Amino acid sequence: MTARPLFSLAGRVALVTGASRGLGLGMAEGLAEAGAKVVLNGRDAATLEARAREFSARGLAAAVAPFDVTDAEAARAGIDEAVRAHGALDILVANAGIHHGRPLSEWRLEDWRRVMATNLDACFVLAQHAAAKMVPRRQGRIIFTTSITGLMGRATIHAYAASKAGLAGLTRSLAAELGPHGITCNAIAPGYFETDMSAALRDDPAAVARVVSRVPLGRWGRPRDLAGVAVFLASSAAEYVTGQQIVVDGGYAVTL
Repeated sequence: MTARPLFSLAGRVALVTGASRGLGLGMAEGLAEAGAKVVLNGRDAATLEARAREFSARGLAAAVAPFDVTDAEAARAGIDEAVRAHGALDILVANAGIHHGRPLSEWRLEDWRRVMATNLDACFVLAQHAAAKMVPRRQGRIIFTTSITGLMGRATIHAYAASKAGLAGLTRSLAAELGPHGITCNAIAPGYFETDMSAALRDDPAAVARVVSRVPLGRWGRPRDLAGVAVFLASSAAEYVTGQQIVVDGGYAVTL
């Protein structure tokens, strides 16, 4: 039998949540370029369809799965439909997330719960249902998007930092349980990236300069910078890698 090229995803089916823009779109493009059929998830069907057409124009395989990740029933149905339509689900990239920043005294419990529902609870539901599809086939890749704020912390974004730290813990516990079934679970922890979520911060020239001054590579990250690590973790090259959180931040977290 001919060995699969290390980084080839030919014949694989990947569901990427939050894939209509930003980090999710960057990772989805990378997976598709490596040969995967990518199922793009987001809440707006029209935007997803436009993205799928862009993929098709480049000769890349893409389909859409519009649903709100915080709706557990819809999320499970989305995974079921992906398996029905494409024959399997080999890769889950649970990337969708939201952000909320306020001084501690201004936080409301509903703000905390809303962030947790999207950033942590939804990832658990998606991983649980995806694993149920992967276990019988004894193969699969689950990839979460965490954040360096889950490692380092930052004022005012309490639920975001806590949710990402929790997601790193979930990564390890799933890796321990699913490894015997041939399924790996890893996380990617981005630093400061040029996305809609960071737009307000990037509107502040002093904040932009402060970040760049601390990044050894001298710039903010771009969504495309996550494509390679996503392909690695989804591919045969990472067959013996599980329970890990890979930081992609241009070196921000290693400087003082």
